[in-house]
Amino acid sequence: MYEIKETCYKGTRILIGNEKRDIINNMISILVGYGFQEISIPIIQFEETFSDKVGEENNNMMYTFKDRGDRDLCLAPEYTAIIQKLSKTTFKQDKDVMLFYVSECFRGEKPQYGRFREFTQLGVEIINPTKNYDTFIKSIALSMLKDYDIELNEEVSRGLDYYKDGKGFEITCDALGSSKQIVGGGEYDGGIGFAIGIDRLISIK
Repeated sequence: MYEIKETCYKGTRILIGNEKRDIINNMISILVGYGFQEISIPIIQFEETFSDKVGEENNNMMYTFKDRGDRDLCLAPEYTAIIQKLSKTTFKQDKDVMLFYVSECFRGEKPQYGRFREFTQLGVEIINPTKNYDTFIKSIALSMLKDYDIELNEEVSRGLDYYKDGKGFEITCDALGSSKQIVGGGEYDGGIGFAIGIDRLISIK
């Protein structure tokens, strides 16, 4: 796989090759085996969905704009905030809903090795859980990354306001240098889950 940056907006790239798709397909196979089903989420979202959820630093990096109806919109910087909202609306009567998504995220941060302004996030969520899924969710994340030299860090500050007590877990890889995080997750009001940065995985393969 190789990348093209010519003609691209800073922090984005064109990728040629099958590696990214192969990684995603393998991970989806694992999740389907556990009983998860896919949810497709629009990239264009209401800005208010994230303004009180992603923390001040990430809030300042959102790509925001107004539509022709003068509504405040944004390109999704992440997707757990949307899942949390669904747990209280569409799925409020449902328990132990197991979902995954593969979607593009957009954050106006400084591009560096393994960190981009547009990146692919594979997220895994269990909505309205009736039992403690902490060990289960971490074991799934580790099984999806068994071919990588990684380290699980528990009870870390995630900097996202929806995580309970501001704490969650991360999986990191030293090969990424200062941008070590590959996975971030934890428990929030309405569910528990994690997200994998697919583009960071490609950087260390």
